[in-house]
Amino acid sequence: MRALISFLVLLSWTQAAIAHGGDEHAGLQQWTFDPWIVTPIALACALYGVGFLRLWKRSRDARRLLISAAAYWSGCLILVIALVSPLHFLGEHLFTFHMVEHELMMAAAAPLLVLARPIGILFWGLPRPARHVLVKLIKAPATNNAWDFLTRGFVATALHALAIWLWHVPALFDATVTTILLHRLQHLSFLVTAIIFWWAIFNKMGRGAGAWHLFVTMMHTSILGALISLAPRVLYMSQTKAAPQWGMTPLEDQQLAGLVMWVPGGIIYAGAALAMLAAWISASSRGGPHGQRID
Repeated sequence: MRALISFLVLLSWTQAAIAHGGDEHAGLQQWTFDPWIVTPIALACALYGVGFLRLWKRSRDARRLLISAAAYWSGCLILVIALVSPLHFLGEHLFTFHMVEHELMMAAAAPLLVLARPIGILFWGLPRPARHVLVKLIKAPATNNAWDFLTRGFVATALHALAIWLWHVPALFDATVTTILLHRLQHLSFLVTAIIFWWAIFNKMGRGAGAWHLFVTMMHTSILGALISLAPRVLYMSQTKAAPQWGMTPLEDQQLAGLVMWVPGGIIYAGAALAMLAAWISASSRGGPHGQRID
């Protein structure tokens, strides 16, 4: 019943947005070219492109390189959709689309970027002197120790959870709508902690432990989404104040935003957890490196 009501609310908003020819909807074609967002994405894409071309000439495993490139470019494309495309404009006016932005960054772009394992290719995109300096920096004991600590299962999961819950405190979330610096910090912390989290899942933990941490993340994000969706009153005043201009009440906008985190977001984490669990069981049945053989 709730899903049906939410669908009808979304349908009514869509019809109102189509029927309304006012200036507030002109931004549906508006792209956001914030230099603090566009420049890092463009630089990362340029470095990867140069590194890819250099390695392509040397590579003996073209298939692996192409798979990495497909994951990396898909992750970058999702970041562009979330942070540069008209979706970002919508997110500044409707809580629902702001939540879609966050889920795209944390649950779609971040795991794809991690699966791409792009560091080596990015380094090859740099001039040789800069590449040697960064390699020495990364191999330094202090850097290794810091990264080892951040990617421990509990630490990575806790950091990601802290970023999610802290930024969804209503007063702080509303402040990001009116203060661009806080808005940038919010997105940066979501993406960075998500990359650390997914890197720990894919590269640091065993598959069984990875499934557990994904399950924990699914549970706490679903709880937060449910709290937002089922709240009896509007909690996010600034974020939802423009909702009536788009055919929704502020409470409906907040309810749909909570549902986005609760259901689609939860499905992504649950699906990843099940995939990790299946891989763990399969490896265990074969006596693989992630478990003992099950007879």
